[in-house]
Amino acid sequence: MVVKTYRDLNVWKASMEVVDMIYDVTKSFPHEELYGLTNQMRRSAVSIPSNIAEGFLRKTTRDYLRFVTMAFSSGGELETQLEIARRRQFISQSDFEQISGKQPGL
Repeated sequence: MVVKTYRDLNVWKASMEVVDMIYDVTKSFPHEELYGLTNQMRRSAVSIPSNIAEGFLRKTTRDYLRFVTMAFSSGGELETQLEIARRRQFISQSDFEQISGKQPGL
């Protein structure tokens, strides 16, 4: 398959699924976490496909790789936040494993 746009990248597609999963799972977080963990997890998740897309549209391979590295780093942030949510019992072990298993590179 020829990759014509970032939307053709499997990693972008998978990361968009992670965004949907994070938004769904954080709906049930305690209200006092709205501006804390809920917001941070959503921002980290959104950052992954956003950086992949932005990097893809850059003119040089060096720029693209820099943005892919940022996306990967956001995945690490999100994995840490998922672990915190699991430890605080905001998400189940099952949700944790399902979302973590979807994250590219983790």
